[in-house]
Amino acid sequence: MTREAMEYDVVIVGAGPSGLSAAIRLKQLAEKAGAELSVCVVEKGSEVGAHILSGAVIEPRALEELFPDWKERGAPLNTPVKEDRFLFLTTEKAYKLPTPPQMHNDGNYIVSLGNVVRWLGEQAEALGVEIYPGFAASEVLYHEEGELRGSVKGIATGDMGVEKNGEPGPNYQPGIELHARQTVFSEGCRGSLTKGLFSKFNLREGVDPQTYGIGIKELWEVKPENHRPGLVVHTAGWPMDNATYGGGFVYHLEDNLVAVGYVVGLAYTNPFLSPFEEMQRYKTHPEIRKYLDGGKRLAYGARALTAGGLQSLPRLIFPGGGLIG
Repeated sequence: MTREAMEYDVVIVGAGPSGLSAAIRLKQLAEKAGAELSVCVVEKGSEVGAHILSGAVIEPRALEELFPDWKERGAPLNTPVKEDRFLFLTTEKAYKLPTPPQMHNDGNYIVSLGNVVRWLGEQAEALGVEIYPGFAASEVLYHEEGELRGSVKGIATGDMGVEKNGEPGPNYQPGIELHARQTVFSEGCRGSLTKGLFSKFNLREGVDPQTYGIGIKELWEVKPENHRPGLVVHTAGWPMDNATYGGGFVYHLEDNLVAVGYVVGLAYTNPFLSPFEEMQRYKTHPEIRKYLDGGKRLAYGARALTAGGLQSLPRLIFPGGGLIG
């Protein structure tokens, strides 16, 4: 069975903040130039925002550039930061330290990044971007002949209706090929297609190895008397030892909601360390527990994070496309 193919000017893999922002900006620039530009975004999650996990404090500068009227448009930035706290934790105590300059959040907002991404999706569709949630890009396609030989041609989505043994079932449908003049990959950390592109185009030549962490996050509904809307807490120290990178956060959103999370560097040397267990221990510290006591956990998840810094970024462009996000 042959795969159906669709043609676009730009295909973007991943409907996260970067993928949707890129789609929006492309449409804005095309409109300004009076040009027609077809843009398609594929998203593996069941809906836009389904796989967005980050507890987030965002600086609205990039959003301001994208939509100067974002407030009038109803962007879900509802909780301005009112206070920063940077704490060093010991087993029982918390010591307040000066907040590092890069962690000052004056003018920033505590948000549900999932809600922000859903809103960005609505703005993108209003501009004519085609978004296909529930379709995972499973393969990079390359031009096989002509002057474009070897460059990225697009992507193919995964086959549907495959049985447990890997064979096509009665409801089998082959994936769809999406061809584009430019294919932009915004898969986030450790994207499977992006890793293949690293090898194909040697994008990591001359850069430092990437380092990684794992972030575990929970969303809580807390008692009103424990809620401090606009409070941002970052912590270092306990429960990590001096040899292991790790730190926590507590962000107080609106409606008695609190995002609490813990990040552990994946270079830890103790084979018995469990990032999940460290997160659970973290919540028992008196300084953290005081917000959560009597509350209810609503959701939870985990995500890999890149932590190598600028010197670990790969080359971001290659024949037929680029990397963002």
